Amino acid sequence: MSSMIDLNQVVKNLKTAKDVQEFVKSITKDVVQRMLNEEMNQHLGYEKHASQGKKSGNSRNGYSFKKVNSTVGEVDLEIPRDRNGVFEPQVVKKYQTDISEFDEKIISMYARGMTTRDIQAHVQEIYGAEISPALVSIITDKVIKVATDWQQRPLEETYAVVYFDALFYKVRDGGRIVSKAVYTCLGIDLEGHKDVLGIWIAASESATYWLGVANECAAAEGETEWKKNSAS
Repeated sequence: MSSMIDLNQVVKNLKTAKDVQEFVKSITKDVVQRMLNEEMNQHLGYEKHASQGKKSGNSRNGYSFKKVNSTVGEVDLEIPRDRNGVFEPQVVKKYQTDISEFDEKIISMYARGMTTRDIQAHVQEIYGAEISPALVSIITDKVIKVATDWQQRPLEETYAVVYFDALFYKVRDGGRIVSKAVYTCLGIDLEGHKDVLGIWIAASESATYWLGVANECAAAEGETEWKKNSAS
C-alpha cells in the first residue's frame, strides 16, 4: 500500500552529505508519488475510500513497483493500478525509466522562495500537454500543501550545530546539460536531532548567496541578521 513520506522523520537520520542527498531523493519520490495518486483520483473520478467509488464500475487495484533513475540515484515508486486495467499514468509513463529531466523542478517545489505560480509552471512543464490545465491546477494544490507545510514548520529556538553545504547535479537547460547548486542548511538541536532547515537552488555556489541563506535562517529564528562571518 502506498504511503507518503514523513520528511520530518527522514531528517532525524541525517548524518553525512550523502544522507542529505538521500533526503533530496526522498523529496523526488514524495512529489512523484503524490502526482501518480492524484492522476488515479482523476481517472476514477473519486478520492481513495470515498463513497462515490461504490458500484462505480472501476476501482483501485493496488500498486506495481517500479525503479526509475534520477540525478540523485534510483527512486522506488508505487504505480497505482485500476481494476479494469486501463489506467495509464502520465508523469511516469508505462515504459519510462528515467525522471532526471524534471528532478530540478521537483526539488524546486520544496525550495524556499517558490511561488504558487512557480510551482504550477513546474507541474505544467513536467506534464507538457499530456493533461488538462484543470488537472495541473489540482496537482499543484496537492504539492503546494505538503511543500508549504514543510517549509513553514516551526524550527527549534536553538541549534547546537548548523551545517551549510551545496549539492551539485546535472540538469537539461535549453538543450544543454548544466550544473545547478542545491544549497542545504542542516541543524542539530540540543537533543542531537537533525533537521533540514531549508533548501535553496542557484546556478552556482558563492559566498554572497550563502550569506543570504544564513540571514534568511536567522530571520526565521527571530533574528535580523547574522554576522557576515557566519556564512563562511
